[in-house]
Amino acid sequence: MRISVTIFLTDETITPTRIARELEQRGFAGLYLPEHTHIPVERTSPYPAGGDLPREYGRTLDPYVALAQAAAVTERLDVGTGITLAAQHDPIDLAKQIATLDHLSGGRFTLGLGFGWNVEEAADHGVEWRTRRELVRDRMGLMRSLWTEEPTAYNGKFGSVRASFAHPKPVQKPRGPVIGPRTLVGGTAGPKLFAHICEYADGWMPIGGRGLSEAVPRLRTAWADAGRDPGALQVVPYAVQPSPGKLARFAELGIEEVVVQLPPEGEAGVLRALDAYQPFVDGTGDGAGDGAGGATR
Repeated sequence: MRISVTIFLTDETITPTRIARELEQRGFAGLYLPEHTHIPVERTSPYPAGGDLPREYGRTLDPYVALAQAAAVTERLDVGTGITLAAQHDPIDLAKQIATLDHLSGGRFTLGLGFGWNVEEAADHGVEWRTRRELVRDRMGLMRSLWTEEPTAYNGKFGSVRASFAHPKPVQKPRGPVIGPRTLVGGTAGPKLFAHICEYADGWMPIGGRGLSEAVPRLRTAWADAGRDPGALQVVPYAVQPSPGKLARFAELGIEEVVVQLPPEGEAGVLRALDAYQPFVDGTGDGAGDGAGGATR
């Protein structure tokens, strides 16, 4: 099983280049970074994990800039977002950022995509909360039109673009309805989420991995009903606190990659957490969760 990591990189933590080099040297599969442009002080949206919102949420580095640094100092390490808040971006600009990072990394980029939880943050971007899922769907349609080989116009409910020359193109070739880099959608299991995944993504990025024994078969049914290749569906549990038993259950479900959570700390704390996770990468022992901190996106 491929073991990747996620971490809230901030102005106070280990740097993108330092952690990227360390991950590649140790044999980890990838580095996924979350996104928050800002956290309004006057906030009524509850923190999904409960309690006070951790300090790092208001200090996150821009994931695309940080991942570009990580890709530049590695050769094999995959880089990805966990997740990109697509509703908060201009889709023409975002399509260019994604395609450029994928091109420069040699096709190592994974677009983790999500709908967000912070109403106030989204509102400052002009996002109407009740329609944000359809807005993301529309954003993906527009970006796909810019990633096609031939200039293709797009006219959607929330945006449009003329047929345009737009390079570079993402490295991965189209597969089924999906155009662009490897794309995983985050969110809670349900018919609406699964419809999004089946329409424009390669799979699902569920937080934590609870309930997958029931949810994954439902997703596979929806996937097959949508006419997608049964063998192509990817499920990548995210922000996981690993244990041998948990990883064994994931493997039984056909899961081939897990993203484990690192603490948002300086170099010493992060390296301790990587030491604890190393046996999962090497397949040499039980591993331990000491030094690993949980978080949600």
